Amino acid sequence: MRHVWSAGTLALDDRGPVIEGPPVLFEIARVSRNDPIIERYGDPDRLALYSRKFSEDAIVPPFKYSYRARIGSQLGWAADLLRARPHSKSAWISLTIPGEPYDAVPCLIGLAFRIRNDALVMTATFRSQNAYTSYLNYVPLADLQAGMARKLRLERGPMRVFVDVPHVYLADSTQVLEVTRPARPRRP
Repeated sequence: MRHVWSAGTLALDDRGPVIEGPPVLFEIARVSRNDPIIERYGDPDRLALYSRKFSEDAIVPPFKYSYRARIGSQLGWAADLLRARPHSKSAWISLTIPGEPYDAVPCLIGLAFRIRNDALVMTATFRSQNAYTSYLNYVPLADLQAGMARKLRLERGPMRVFVDVPHVYLADSTQVLEVTRPARPRRP
């Protein structure tokens, strides 16, 4: 959120004005539902809703697609590839469908899996992402990565995330500033 807030520029989105930041690539050592920031500022009901988008084949309203349906049997394909070629860089899964309606193109467009240092590293590629609500995707993605690691009998490594257009809606500005505000020192 700080990246978008400090380096971003004002833009318009279908849902209103946004601040768009430059593309960003980062790595998360471990994503957890018990993260103190998620526990303090997160929305457990929305997290459950987003988790369903990753775990159910049916489209869950208000979404226009199911990540689970798009991933489908591709996880099995990626696992088979990594079993056959553990050092492969080719275990990529695409979540886009050529020629699909423009308003149904998913934000998460690809997942990659690699085995490095006896751990499963996953890269999630987003064409666009709301930095304020990004945890709603990262937690279910961490569950997906953990399941894939179990299937391959590996430890879970880091999650790498690339976001082409990270953004924050101006309507969420107050909440974003609250989350990113430096902690105040406690008075004795």
